Order: sequence, then structure tokens, then C-alpha cells
Amino acid sequence: MILDPGCVDRSEQEYLVNYIDSNQLTPVAVLLTHAHLDHIAGLDFVNRKYGVDVYLHEDDLSTFRGSPIAASLYGFTQYVQPEEPNKLLKGNEHLVFGNMEFDVLNTPGHSIGHVVFHNKKDGYVLNGDVIMRGSHGRTDLPGGDYSMLKRSIIGTMFELPEDTIIYCGHGPETTVEVEKQINPILHF
Repeated sequence: MILDPGCVDRSEQEYLVNYIDSNQLTPVAVLLTHAHLDHIAGLDFVNRKYGVDVYLHEDDLSTFRGSPIAASLYGFTQYVQPEEPNKLLKGNEHLVFGNMEFDVLNTPGHSIGHVVFHNKKDGYVLNGDVIMRGSHGRTDLPGGDYSMLKRSIIGTMFELPEDTIIYCGHGPETTVEVEKQINPILHF
């Protein structure tokens, strides 16, 4: 499984392929927490290389479709618009990939269709950009909503067991327990 393939250039693409090959892994799906450019920039490459199912929440399709405009604004001159995801999520699904299982949890706010993938059995969540260690995702991009993000963090993320490891889309991992103590979203 590949999560949020944001690899924007050849060196990052090679790094991804080398990691997969050297660990003798076989990608079976691409999971997208959301459709911001930094999380989908390498999707066309991954689609061509592996040809696996791509999962995205249906509410983020408009963001996905607007990615060529975002790429132009951010100067991504080599960006290629990937095919649309073929597996649209509504949230609250249970996904199984071999011995890995994920509950899809709706966590809008950073983007309208943001989701996280919670692996209860192994005690972690693939969080995208909802929480960063000691912080949270931006809400000033199209589809962002601070009040909605705050509800997603307090009402969804903070309801997970405290020892749940949060793998962030940017920066180091953290835990629910740590974020309940230090995340500034609790105070604003």
C-alpha cells in the first residue's frame, strides 16, 4: 500500500521504487488522505508504475480535479494530472489489504474530504495533514475550515486510544496522548 504519493521529481520517485524493491514489497493500493498537490504529485507516476486501485474521499474530487491549477500556481512545471481515483470513499469504510486493516474516519477541515486511516489492531493512524506534532493542518487553502478541523481533531482523533501513534503527513510522529496535552487547537 502506498500512502499519499507526493513524490514531485525523479529522485523522489526513484527513492520510492528503491524502497519498495529493496524491501520486497508489492503495492496493492494507493490511499489518499486528501487531494492537495503535495500528497498527489507523484500519483501519475505511481499509477503508471504499479497500476493499483486508488482510494480518495468523494468530497475531495473537486480538489483533485483542480490540481493542474494548483500545480501551475506553485510552479510545478513537470506535473501530470493523474487519472481520477477509481475507489471513492464516503467515510466509515473498513478496508482490508492482506493482513492490514483500516477504518476510514472522516476528518474534514484541512480539506473538505480529508480522511484518516486507523489501524486498530496495530495501534496507529495514517493521519495526513489533520495533526502535525504540536500543531495541526492549515485551513487557509480551498476547502479548509478551522471550526471543522477543530471538530475533527477533538471529536474524532482525540477519541482514539491515547497510545495510538499518529503518523503525520509532515514531520515526526506523535501520539493521541501527547497531542491532547500540547496541541494548540484546544486553546483557540
